[in-house]
Amino acid sequence: MTWTTDDNEWAPRSSGGMRTIPSRPSTVLARSALPAGLWMSVAGVVLFGLVGASAPNYNTLKAATGWLRLPPLPGALSLAATLTAIALSCLGTLLTLKAHREGWSPDPRRLFRVGALATVVLAGVTPVGSSDTASYAAYGRITALGGDPYLTTPAQLGGGYADLVGAAWRDAPSVYGPVATWWQAAAAYVGGDRPWLTITVLMLAGAAAFLATGYLLMRTADDPVRAGLLWTANPLLIGLMVVGGHLDTLVACLAVCAVCLATRTAGRHHDATVGVLVGLACGVKISAALLGVGLAWPLLRSGTWRRALRQLSAAVLTLAGVYSVYGSHALAPLSAATHQISRPSVWQAFDGFATASLGAGASSTVIRLLWPVLMLALAAALRHRAPEDTPAPAAVTFALAFAWLLTAPWSMPWYAAFAWALAAMFRQGRATGYLVVVTAVMALFHSGGGHGWSW
Repeated sequence: MTWTTDDNEWAPRSSGGMRTIPSRPSTVLARSALPAGLWMSVAGVVLFGLVGASAPNYNTLKAATGWLRLPPLPGALSLAATLTAIALSCLGTLLTLKAHREGWSPDPRRLFRVGALATVVLAGVTPVGSSDTASYAAYGRITALGGDPYLTTPAQLGGGYADLVGAAWRDAPSVYGPVATWWQAAAAYVGGDRPWLTITVLMLAGAAAFLATGYLLMRTADDPVRAGLLWTANPLLIGLMVVGGHLDTLVACLAVCAVCLATRTAGRHHDATVGVLVGLACGVKISAALLGVGLAWPLLRSGTWRRALRQLSAAVLTLAGVYSVYGSHALAPLSAATHQISRPSVWQAFDGFATASLGAGASSTVIRLLWPVLMLALAAALRHRAPEDTPAPAAVTFALAFAWLLTAPWSMPWYAAFAWALAAMFRQGRATGYLVVVTAVMALFHSGGGHGWSW
């Protein structure tokens, strides 16, 4: 499949001729939802940028790291601005999607340019919402100095890097895969003993991954306009992924490449490439194993065992190769992370009751046994509610990613990037709207910039 553009939209060309997305007349509902949605989206992005540029404050790192700088905001004001940005971005996304369903169909290239402009500008602010980017920088610096980030903590590194890391993670070794470690180390080689520069490089690299994902989505999605609204020009994702500077954007980029190959091509080399992409994604964050399961399960059900075996073998070999650089101890920090419970979580009340009646150890064990069962049950329900024209690999993978976001004991709003990318690539029915709301609600609880819970 190749692609062509005209004055209005990107449209795929296949052997059967040109397929275009028909222009639909704008309805009264679309005209009424659109202005409010656009203004809310713009206001949300501006507020995210304002908070990031006004660092340090409650919702950013403890020191300004970006080149866009304004006077620091008081804690109460920065918190109010951040929560308002999240709420406006959620509503703006829902309204623009509604307007598109009712007939609004802008030029997708214009959507991409607008989103790209916002992304490039906001990559220059101090990260907002968590201290994860500071942790990335610290692990990268440890690696650049010849240390092992799976044994050495930011506190042991010390200096300006450790000072920026959130208190909850200062004594924790890296829980990210070797591919993420190399990504972080590359930034640290540039930054050297200047943590602000390392974080800036990470922000720029994350923004580049975000835009690359958006470009792939708008070139391969069934509906390029919808893909632009759900990714590149999505104010909620810009605020979480670009301004937040999270690695999950890189996982989403690899996932889009893998799903695109798996759903549009076949052959030994393509299957091997899909497996390598899955392995690399797992080398960033091990949770990307859901991608491998989502792609392999439809093949196993249809009896296409050889394709599934080729993909899984390539993924396992790739993952084993990247982890062989450090050894099995690189997986040890992941075990410690499985005991944590975030909020809001379906497991909070259960943990309190089970701890009181069974003890903390037994409660943790029960949760670790039950949450995968709940995830699979919810994924099955989501899969059956997907539109019939959604390819099975994309539908299953989206269902697993969304169910994991909802049921995992430790879950953050930026973990949703994986599910967002799949929702942008193929229609997922009403689940897309639920994804918008769930992501926003989780973001309201996790916007403290590493200073603790917002609520």
